[in-house]
Amino acid sequence: MWLSWKLLLFLSLTGCLSEYSEAVPGLPTSYAAILRIKSGSSSLASFNSKNRPRLSSPSLGSVSSPGWRGAAQHYHSPTNLYHFSETFKHDESVDYGPVFVQEPDDMIFPTDSEEKKVSLNCQARGNPTPTYRWLQNGTEIDIESDYRFSLIEGSLIISNPSEMKDSGQYQCLTTNIFGSILSREAVLQFAYLGNFSGRTRSAVSVREGQGVVLMCSPPLHSPEIIYSWVFNEFPSFVAEDSRRFISQETGNLYISKVQTSDVGSYICLVKNTVTNARVLSPPTPLTLRNDGVMGEYEPKIEVHFPYTVTAARGTTVKMECFALGNPVPTISWRKVNGHNPSKARLRKSQAVLEIPNVQLEDSGMYECKAENSRGRNVFRGQLQVYTYPHWMEKLNDTQLDSGDQLRWECKATGKPRPTYRWLKNGIPLWPQSRIEMINGVLMIHSVNVSDAGMYQCLAENKYGTIYANAELKILASAPTFPLNQMRKTIIVTKGQEVVIECKPQASPKPTITWKKGDKALRENKRITILPHGSLRILNASKSDEGRYLCQGVNVFGSAEIIASVSVKEPTRIELTPKKIELTVGESIVLSCKALHDSTMDVTFFWTLNGQPIDFEKEGGHFESIKAQASSADLMIRNILLMHAGRYGCRVQTAADTVSDETELLVRVPDLISGDMESAMAVELNPWVEYEFRVVATNKIGTGDPSAPSRVIRTNEAVPKTPPANVSGRSGRRHELVIAWEPVSEEFQSGEGFGYIVAFRPNGTRGWKEKMVTSSDASKFIYRDESVPPLTPFEVKVGVYNNKGDGPFSPIVVICSAEGEPTAAPIDVKATSLSVSEILVAWKHIKESPGRPQGFEVGYWKDMQQEEAAEKVKTEGNESSILLTGLEGNTLYHLTVRAYNAAGYGPPSTAVHAATKKSPPSQAPGNIMWIQDGSHVSLGWEPVRPLANESDVMGYKVLFRQEGQSNSQVIETQKTSAVVLLPDVGVYIIEVCAVSEGGDGTASPQIRVPSFSGGKVTSAQSTLHVLSTSSSSVTLLLALMVPSTSW
Repeated sequence: MWLSWKLLLFLSLTGCLSEYSEAVPGLPTSYAAILRIKSGSSSLASFNSKNRPRLSSPSLGSVSSPGWRGAAQHYHSPTNLYHFSETFKHDESVDYGPVFVQEPDDMIFPTDSEEKKVSLNCQARGNPTPTYRWLQNGTEIDIESDYRFSLIEGSLIISNPSEMKDSGQYQCLTTNIFGSILSREAVLQFAYLGNFSGRTRSAVSVREGQGVVLMCSPPLHSPEIIYSWVFNEFPSFVAEDSRRFISQETGNLYISKVQTSDVGSYICLVKNTVTNARVLSPPTPLTLRNDGVMGEYEPKIEVHFPYTVTAARGTTVKMECFALGNPVPTISWRKVNGHNPSKARLRKSQAVLEIPNVQLEDSGMYECKAENSRGRNVFRGQLQVYTYPHWMEKLNDTQLDSGDQLRWECKATGKPRPTYRWLKNGIPLWPQSRIEMINGVLMIHSVNVSDAGMYQCLAENKYGTIYANAELKILASAPTFPLNQMRKTIIVTKGQEVVIECKPQASPKPTITWKKGDKALRENKRITILPHGSLRILNASKSDEGRYLCQGVNVFGSAEIIASVSVKEPTRIELTPKKIELTVGESIVLSCKALHDSTMDVTFFWTLNGQPIDFEKEGGHFESIKAQASSADLMIRNILLMHAGRYGCRVQTAADTVSDETELLVRVPDLISGDMESAMAVELNPWVEYEFRVVATNKIGTGDPSAPSRVIRTNEAVPKTPPANVSGRSGRRHELVIAWEPVSEEFQSGEGFGYIVAFRPNGTRGWKEKMVTSSDASKFIYRDESVPPLTPFEVKVGVYNNKGDGPFSPIVVICSAEGEPTAAPIDVKATSLSVSEILVAWKHIKESPGRPQGFEVGYWKDMQQEEAAEKVKTEGNESSILLTGLEGNTLYHLTVRAYNAAGYGPPSTAVHAATKKSPPSQAPGNIMWIQDGSHVSLGWEPVRPLANESDVMGYKVLFRQEGQSNSQVIETQKTSAVVLLPDVGVYIIEVCAVSEGGDGTASPQIRVPSFSGGKVTSAQSTLHVLSTSSSSVTLLLALMVPSTSW
């Protein structure tokens, strides 16, 4: 057994994925991504796709689908190194392979339709623009040879469609110079309803109390039909009850116990669910025999669901069961070895068991029991729930250097578990010397230009197929440098760091070499070549000056760039005086002197409190004077109180920038002689409270200030300061929202302060004015139902108080509000990713009024009311969100609505998703291992998950050196693996199961030593067992010890 172990080593590759889904939940869809290589497209041979059976009604068991498959899903995945972003595919200057925008959908065409055309839609984008071909049942359609076929921008138009010629599976193949991709299959079906046979139906004669079955024998039809029965004459319909039942599977009418009132004529009426056409059968007379009344008898189940009912997760299952008998039997249902689902409903006097939104846990054996006083009868059948394939990992477009290795992995879930196929340019891809395909992993060793093209991974089970598309580009070019890296001069000062960029564009990646002058550059502690090729010099000195050359070389050629480095003395600055205290009305000159390298020019900048001084707007108080090349002066004339603050001088050269600051204090004019006892303060603000202090000074210095005076308020005056920053704000529809910064109390100049808001539609003459009486107000809302959204207005805001009106602010243009969002998000999809995560994605109707600032997702459990929903918000144009921290194995309902500053829009229709079951709680048991040098061969018993736990998909072997935290991982689907211990030391090894719900419980740790260089022979090998059952150890030793070399 040990000798038969086979080794599969999976190197895990983790990629980033953001999903944007547009398909009906739970149904198979395709995804688009891109991997590109520059080459011509290959020709397409006839591609025989896997045929899907036409939909048909299973005998006596039905499954209703939420609808035909919707539009294709497209994945837009962020790319990493050597990947290029989907964003560039909207740039017409970038070439790329085909990407589906729309794929064909399943279609049912009524044969009696007045529109004698079928349109199968297909649209793709790409650069160059793609062309289109179509396949029917795997064979390419020759559109030119059949006048009934035509193409309109990729869509296939079939004129005068015929069921005989045109029914089947269709696929769209789109191509440009980079390759081809194949769409998902779309099924074209024809809807029709034939007529009943005109033959007279024989009368059915039974005894009173006997059961009877009246046969419908429906005409030919497609797709499903609905059955009902007419009694004697239309529209007198047979009412179903515990005694009478119409099967929607067979169409027959079942009467468990005939009464005299049942005598009459019966007509079967069938209705096509697509065309709504109806036809009536010939009448079937029902009469009573005159040879007595039927005695009582035990139930006989006449109609029942199949022994095996299959249903897609998320659909509605209906199982029928009805019995003949006297007395009329009672029907009851139960799930064997379990409880009936709480959501299950009994219909038609308990003859139909209906399970909506069926889930995997609803699978099992169901029993129908018919019972009366004479006995009972039982039927049992199995409900099997399947799931369509669903992507867990998709592909990213990739570009690789020639000779690199490509590794792509696509992962899908489904029941039954999906298998994988690969296409290149629409043609099946098969393993070759350089190409390996194992369980959804595609590896191409040493890629070359012939590998470029469009690739597709297909995940399929017997219920559906999904597609993941990617473009591969192989790069092969000699090194080139962008213009911004070409010849340049770098000037730095002593002690600075120098980085000379050298990042050539080339494939494969070039080898980088550096020279200084004519000599190869040697690295040391100060001088290093960075991983991307650039050169870094630390603590630059004069010895580093010179000419530097960087050369990039690969198999296709070489290129070089030259840079000159000049090292200068660092600049120093002297700003005087350092601290100044002046009186209002005085003037001063601040002097800024730069000590710098004489070969460099200097530029001076002046600031006040960190902001540049605008010499044009300061009323002549400031003047910049440049007396010499290395110095500059700032003249401050007629100083005011507002001129107090921190003054800065910044000096800038080609190599560095330095700055310094000084502080200027301004006091009230000191015009008071020592024998004066009063003074007047001027240029104070109106209606402001002031307090004063007096400071004595003489030629020796200044004394301490006096205690403050009592508070004194200046007189009122007309305000002179208008509001600042007048602008618009978000509001509801038909509203104009005007906002501003309130005027501070210091500048209100009197009591009764308020605002005058004036506005007019752009281009009109008269102003409309509104008074805002609150001095703290910062917003005014004008509402007019006649104002359309986004109407431009000219707006100005003025001030007033009890003394009169002040000035208005400058006129600005503001648009009326869009209002809150009016449209609910569409195409809302919820996808369960794990035991605690659900990915929610949606689309927003961009043309709808009320641009959203974000979206709010509400979610609640199946047993809760919507009012108890938890909510989470996104911001901006996010179109998906990952909900985390959810309960496992739980059905959630979810809605999405847009919001902005004006409010919330309507919510979307609720969608549903169930979190995965919890991972297996059982750890892999009875772990056995044999060490052969640095190789450790492991084996263990398979994990058996509980009913409420996820199925085991495989196993992980985690190993790390003792004392380290990061583990290496081997993934396998078998119960064995071989671990290579690369270094000397003690290794810790653990094994855990892998499931949809995550990783299961890890096994107890194994400590294994690894020895350097030595190989343990088979005679020295020892079997170790870590068993959870002592009774099994001896048996395992006897069975597992090998007799030959590993």
